[in-house]
Amino acid sequence: MGAVYGYVRVSCRDQNEDRQMIAMDEMKIPKKNIYWDKQSGKDFNRPMYHRLLRKLKPNDLLYIKSIDRLGRNYEEILEQWRILTKEKKVDIVVMDMPLLDTRQGKDLMGTLIADLVLALLSYVSESERQNIRSRQREGIEAAKQKGVQFGRPPKPVPENFGQICNKWMAKEISADEAARLCNFTRSTFYNKARGRRG
Repeated sequence: MGAVYGYVRVSCRDQNEDRQMIAMDEMKIPKKNIYWDKQSGKDFNRPMYHRLLRKLKPNDLLYIKSIDRLGRNYEEILEQWRILTKEKKVDIVVMDMPLLDTRQGKDLMGTLIADLVLALLSYVSESERQNIRSRQREGIEAAKQKGVQFGRPPKPVPENFGQICNKWMAKEISADEAARLCNFTRSTFYNKARGRRG
């Protein structure tokens, strides 16, 4: 038996890694052996995951809380699983799915079952990612049709904006001074001034 490692991933939207860290703690994984990325699961361009890959040796054991913590791209999950189990010769335990424990059933039947379950879960994980994106697009489109504005509301212009613009156009004050008097950035001042002239 080699060393024991854990991999934790949270996306930027899902900020809470507590559930995964508690699970790692219950497995008595040394803190220094837990690799943690705060990044989307859409691909494997993650610094700590790559550092973990370099560290893993044959017969090491890797714990992951659930398959979607490894990733959400169907083909890439399968490819990384192959790299970990076949090339690196590492055992993997997916804690939420006892069938995905490569220490069990090392015979042909056990390997086949694990590969089938992995393929199914990876497919479900990617489908869910695509469904989330689709629902977000549909929600944004529906909101736009109802007149919902996205982004920051435009900054109101001060009452004396016309006078400030006239002084700026007459070169009595600089653009920086005009922007400061309006409590704008220079680019916001230019945009508002352009809109007034247009």
